[in-house]
Amino acid sequence: LRNINLFKIQLRALLRASLEGDLRIMFPLITGLMELRQAKMALGDAMEDLEEAHVPFKRDIAVGIMVETPGAAIQVREMMRECDFISIGTNDLIQYTLAVDRSNERVATLFTASHPAVLHTLKDIIHKASRAQIPCSLCGEMAGEPMYTLLLLGLGLRRFSMAPNDIPEIKKIIRSTSIARAERIAKKALSFDTDRQVSNYLRDETRKIAPESI
Repeated sequence: LRNINLFKIQLRALLRASLEGDLRIMFPLITGLMELRQAKMALGDAMEDLEEAHVPFKRDIAVGIMVETPGAAIQVREMMRECDFISIGTNDLIQYTLAVDRSNERVATLFTASHPAVLHTLKDIIHKASRAQIPCSLCGEMAGEPMYTLLLLGLGLRRFSMAPNDIPEIKKIIRSTSIARAERIAKKALSFDTDRQVSNYLRDETRKIAPESI
C-alpha cells in the first residue's frame, strides 16, 4: 500500500492472467480491516483500468487474506465477512504471537508451534472459518510437520499447504487415523499448560501410527 502504483501494476497483471486458469488473490500480512479494504479498493481500480483499456479479464475472482498477524487472528470473524477464503500462515503467526524473532539466536529456541497460545489461536481461527463456511487452509512449516498432523485434523483443518516432498508422509498419517481420534487428540493437547507437554504428547500419539515419522 505504500507503493500503490506498483501494487496496481501487479494486480492488473494478475487480472490479465485470470483468463488462463483458476486465479485467486491473497493479500499477505493484513493487520486490520482498513488495510484489507484499501487492498480491495486497489483491486477495483485495477479492474476499472483494464475495462477502460478494453483488456479482457475475469471479474469473479476469489479474494482472501493470509492470517499471519495477531491482529488478523483476533479480528478474523470481521475479516472473513469481506473475504472469500483465508489461509493461516503459521511461520509468521507463531513468531508474532510469541514475540520471537527466529533469526535471533538468543530467542529462536522459544519459537514453537506447540505453545498453548498458538494452539488456542489456531482453534479459534479454524472454528470461526468453519462456522462462517469460509474455506480455510494452513501453510508454513507446521503444515508439513508430521507431529502436528493429528492435532490440525482434530482442530477441524481440512486444507493443508506444504512442500511437495512432505506430502507422502502427511498423507500416510491422515490415512492411518480417523477424525474422531484426531479430535480426541486435539482436545487433550489443548488441555496442557506448556509447550513441552504438548510436544511430548503429540510425538507419542504420532509414533503409534507412524513411528518412522518421529
